Amino acid sequence: MIAKMGRSANLYGALAYNNLKVEKENGQILFANKMIETSDGQYSVAQLAQSFAPYLLANLNTEKHTLHISLNPDPIDKVSDETYREMAEQYMRELGYGDQPFVVFKHTDIDRSHIHIVSVCVDENGKKISDKFEKMRSMNICRELEKQYNLIPATDKEHQQNNKIFKPVDYKAGDVKSQIASVVWHLPNYYQFQTLGEYNALLSLFNITT
Repeated sequence: MIAKMGRSANLYGALAYNNLKVEKENGQILFANKMIETSDGQYSVAQLAQSFAPYLLANLNTEKHTLHISLNPDPIDKVSDETYREMAEQYMRELGYGDQPFVVFKHTDIDRSHIHIVSVCVDENGKKISDKFEKMRSMNICRELEKQYNLIPATDKEHQQNNKIFKPVDYKAGDVKSQIASVVWHLPNYYQFQTLGEYNALLSLFNITT
């Protein structure tokens, strides 16, 4: 299983991208943690954003406050909704976000089902949640979940190839044009989008905006 993690200042865009999948019946909300409930279990983007507002108001200094994660099992894996919920909850807890509001969306608009998780990286007291060694911790959690739920492991070779295509852009590494081109070229093969807002929500997973 491969995890992609992005940070941005666009909470509304991340929520709108995922909720549009639900509205078009290409997705569903699987789990909501510490979110304001609605009477019918249906949410608008504004209703979802309302749960995060107090956290963002408590810290106006953190620019990239929105955390947008996608968890992508191997296409051969058949993962039930209950398993997705359990994995998402465990992933966020072990990453340090168990007490945060977050919402889990399942996408079914392509052959390979996968989930997206949207949260914020400041707590209710306005303190920024530590991102120290976050990518390494995320990778370790994925390996643990693979074993626990008997998923096809992302082997080193496959992981290296995936990272080659979908590695978040690091301007310090140089050759920024080539890094961006690699993501932009392959993105439509793995995710679907229809608006600039949706596209930006996906690009934020790779440190890109347009």
